[in-house]
Amino acid sequence: MKKILVTGADGFIGSHLVEKLLEQNYDVKAFVLYNAFNNWGWIDSYPKEIIDSIEVFCGDIRDENSVRKACKGVDTIFHLAALIGIPYSYHAPSSYIDTNIKGTLNLLQASLDYNIEKIIVTSTSEVYGTALYVPIDEKHPRQGQSPYSASKIGADSLAESFYRSFNLPVTIARPFNTYGPRQSARAVIPTIISQLLNGVTDLELGSLLPTRDLVFVKDTVNGFIEIAKSDKLNGNDVNIATGTEISIGNLANKLIQLINPSAKIKTMEERLRPVNSEVERLLGSKEKITLNTKWKQQFILDEGLKLTIDWFSNKENIKRYKHNIYNV
Repeated sequence: MKKILVTGADGFIGSHLVEKLLEQNYDVKAFVLYNAFNNWGWIDSYPKEIIDSIEVFCGDIRDENSVRKACKGVDTIFHLAALIGIPYSYHAPSSYIDTNIKGTLNLLQASLDYNIEKIIVTSTSEVYGTALYVPIDEKHPRQGQSPYSASKIGADSLAESFYRSFNLPVTIARPFNTYGPRQSARAVIPTIISQLLNGVTDLELGSLLPTRDLVFVKDTVNGFIEIAKSDKLNGNDVNIATGTEISIGNLANKLIQLINPSAKIKTMEERLRPVNSEVERLLGSKEKITLNTKWKQQFILDEGLKLTIDWFSNKENIKRYKHNIYNV
């Protein structure tokens, strides 16, 4: 990896990935979403000396010309730009098609034209839907249980087709439920922590029964980099998972005990997904990534949660989160 492009660099995982690549002395171009305020997302939270070491490219993954300009002159691409959030995909499914499918197509076509040496396309464990068997390996059927997951299935299939049709050196990295500092408010862990740190005693949540395989963001980022370094994984999809699961209810109670033991859980109707859309169980297999890379999980759940709570406890960080509003 020489010159590296990270799309979605302004987001949660992308901003952590950029930091890690810089720590390892890579030359990074950060693709951020253009906006009239010149806001670079979480990159703006970096120290000035780090910001000055990055080439920032403002554009839109949905725009073919933006993507072509961003891809010129790079050797490796980590494609993380996506529209996330399952509840919002019920309201705006066409936006997910434009961003997640067309955006990925733009990236793949530009990579082919410029002979990019390595492309890592970011998937999600949501493409598996509710587990038909566990642990979920990469051969598990894909089930589009929400417009969001369907759009990511489409993006994954495009990436696979470009490998098979054009021998494009693309690998699909499929992280399970990543959490940690900077995660968006629509995710369950920031939802719980931000309410508890703001003194809420009736903790508002959706279903407590689903289980998730939670991966701390630094482990996810290390997974991306190790996958990119491997010469065995072109044309493959690869889970980044811990091989453990916890229910949302047990997770919430764990965080309650760490922050405010007097709080109680209150299930809210508006936070429940449609019955057939809820992914009831996610428990990933990490066999493929451990056999083909040097990746190992470094942060157990309790350690990762404490680091996440510490970050949210900073007043400058917690004030970014509107704890009293349901973020779809």
